[in-house]
Amino acid sequence: QVQLVESGGGLVQPGESLRLSCAVSGSILSFYNMAWYRQTPGKQRDLVASITRGGSTTYADSVKGRFTISRDNAKNTVYLEMNTLKPEDTAVYYCNAVLSNTAHWGQGTQVTVSS
Repeated sequence: QVQLVESGGGLVQPGESLRLSCAVSGSILSFYNMAWYRQTPGKQRDLVASITRGGSTTYADSVKGRFTISRDNAKNTVYLEMNTLKPEDTAVYYCNAVLSNTAHWGQGTQVTVSS
């Protein structure tokens, strides 16, 4: 059973940076298409960025040019580098892994951007 564990969240000021990590265990990362989602209270979970098994990436318009998703298959880890953070980036960030139309989720990590 694949397990995803996110880390790296925290409280930062506007304009600062954070790097989120998603460690995958119980399976091999290279099998999966991966993504980061985020959710605020009372709202749906939205796609932030995705990366295919082949390394192709997509981003939500709101984070293009500021966020970078990457994967290190040797370390079984996916990253989300977040720069120039804004208060509207405040959310719980979730790691997502998809294989054969089956999705797996981590427990989430809180990111708060506030002065």
